[in-house]
Amino acid sequence: MDWDDLRIFLAVARMESLSGAGRRLGLDASTVGRRVARLEQAVGATLFAKTPQGYVLTAEGGRLVAPAEAAEKAAVAAGEATRRETGISGQLRIGAPDGCANYLLPQVARRMCEAHPGLEIQIVALPRVVNLSKREADMAIAVSPPDTGRLTVQRLTEYHLHLAAHEDYLHAHPPISGLADLHGHRMIGYIPDMIFDRELDYLSETGVETAAITSNSVSVQMQAIRAAAGLGIVHDFAIPFAPGVRKVLPDLISLTRSFWLLRHADDRASRRLTLLAEELAQGIRQEVARLEGLYQTKGP
Repeated sequence: MDWDDLRIFLAVARMESLSGAGRRLGLDASTVGRRVARLEQAVGATLFAKTPQGYVLTAEGGRLVAPAEAAEKAAVAAGEATRRETGISGQLRIGAPDGCANYLLPQVARRMCEAHPGLEIQIVALPRVVNLSKREADMAIAVSPPDTGRLTVQRLTEYHLHLAAHEDYLHAHPPISGLADLHGHRMIGYIPDMIFDRELDYLSETGVETAAITSNSVSVQMQAIRAAAGLGIVHDFAIPFAPGVRKVLPDLISLTRSFWLLRHADDRASRRLTLLAEELAQGIRQEVARLEGLYQTKGP
C-alpha cells in the first residue's frame, strides 16, 4: 500500500471534500479522486460515501484511519530523523482568532522565518475554533481551553482589553464620565449569535445590551472604531496599530483574557513541531508584552 495514497486518504477524511484535500496538498481535485479510487481498489473496499454535505467515511474507511495516522506519524518521524539540525524547514499552518492573527502573528511569523529560512508559515484566521482533528492546522491558538478532544493544551499568556474610541468620535459626542453615560452612545461589538466562545462576550462588561454596529471579526470592529463610528472593547495590543484610538473609562472597564496553544496529542512525538510550538509560544508572549507596553509608553 502506497504511503502517498494514505496521505491523500487522510486529507479527504479530514477536509470531507476532494477540492479541500487538494488545496491542502497542492493537488487538483481530479488527481485526489483518482488516488482515492486507486487506494479503494488496493484495499478492495469503498472508503467514502459521497453525500450532499461532502465525502463521509464508510465503516471500512473509518477502520483505515488509525493505521493511516500511524503511518503518517512514522513518516514524519523518519523525515525529522534525516533532516539537518541547522534549521527547521517545511510548512507550518497556525490557526488563530482574527485578533491574534492580524495583530500578533505577522510579527511572530517574520521572526520565525528569519530564524529558519526554509520555513513556510501559513496563518489561518477563522471566526471559530480551528479543528485540529481534521488537520485544519498543525497547531492553533484559542481564547479558552477546550473541554474535549485529544489535544495538548498550553496556556500562553494573559492579554488585556479596554473600552476605546477614536478621538474624533469623542470630540463630537457627549462626554463619558461613568457607565451610565454609555447608554447615550453608539456601541460596536460582536454579532451576538456568532460569538463562538464565551470569552468573546465583551459587550456585557459595559452594561449596554445591544450594539449599533456588529461584526464577527474583531478587526472589522477595530476599523469601525477607527472610523469614529462608536465605542467598542478592543485588545490593548491592537491599539498601537490604530492612531487616534484611546481608552475610555479604563478604571471601570478592564478585561483580562488568556491565549492557549492547542496541539493534536499525536504530535507530541514530533521534535520539529515541539520546537516550533516553543518558538511560537515565546513569540506570542513577547509580542503581547511589547505592544501593550508600547501603548503604555506612548499613551493615548
